[in-house]
Amino acid sequence: MTQTAIGIVLYPGVQMSAVLGLTDLFALSNRFTQDAVEVLPQLRVRHLRIDSAADACVVFDTDATSDDEGPSRCDVLLLPPSLEPTLGVDAGAPIARWLCQRHAEGSILASVCGGAFLLAETGLLAGRSVTTHWTYAQALQDRCPDARVDVDRLIVDGGDIISAGGLMSWIDLGLILVNRFLGPVAMARTARMMLVDLPGREQRFYSGFVPCLSHGDGAILKAQHYLQAQEGRDTGLAILAEQAGLEKRTFLRRFQKATGLTATEYAQRLRVAKAQELLQFSQQPVERVAWQVGYSDPGAFRKVFHRIVGLTPSEYRQRFCA
Repeated sequence: MTQTAIGIVLYPGVQMSAVLGLTDLFALSNRFTQDAVEVLPQLRVRHLRIDSAADACVVFDTDATSDDEGPSRCDVLLLPPSLEPTLGVDAGAPIARWLCQRHAEGSILASVCGGAFLLAETGLLAGRSVTTHWTYAQALQDRCPDARVDVDRLIVDGGDIISAGGLMSWIDLGLILVNRFLGPVAMARTARMMLVDLPGREQRFYSGFVPCLSHGDGAILKAQHYLQAQEGRDTGLAILAEQAGLEKRTFLRRFQKATGLTATEYAQRLRVAKAQELLQFSQQPVERVAWQVGYSDPGAFRKVFHRIVGLTPSEYRQRFCA
């Protein structure tokens, strides 16, 4: 029987619950290939530890009795999340070199949450989109400035490189790999048995607005603090430029350079963040929430909310109401 080998990399600080959860998910999905009409491969899972010489050591194998082609022969190499601060450059360098060699030989590289920082060390993310936990967005962008960090998305599937967002998105990534190697029926049956949703969520459903305050432009910081105090309301260009002590055109240019957003987009995200709080912790009608965050037109509020969050206000309340 043919096998697809998935190697789970045990780097320092790795979240073992995700390692074991992925192992169980793939084992469960193997059961649903037994009665398939066509012959499907089994998913073979290895846990790999990279030593200081950048050599892989197999510490666990779901099929250790099979002919072994060596630990470097894996169809997928998966970097789970970590509960520790992101792995430093020096600690990650040997693993990154090993990953580059395996990728050149045809292995798919996949990361979850903080595992993306190891991907960044490979240099393979230049010019590509990648996701991680939304609170790590700026740190990953700083580590890998040539990448396009998109934390609105829970999964970014680039074919040979796949990244997943938050700590628990290993479930979504695991199901996507099941779909790729065993097909949609096995994926759906695995998800049903685990009582989890099929892949398709977006990370922006869960994320909050974390403005960039470390850009070093003191004038723009003054405007940001004013916007925060006003919760994004009553923020005309003249007022903001005055707060920053800048001419209007200079303010607009420097604000976008510093924050990555226009002043209007920034204010909208502040308003939506406040609306999310009200929808989650109060029973006020959507129209009242819209008015409280500065929108006199509930229809316009709904459009802005949906564009930023990916859900309508009512859908958001239904999903997240405390």
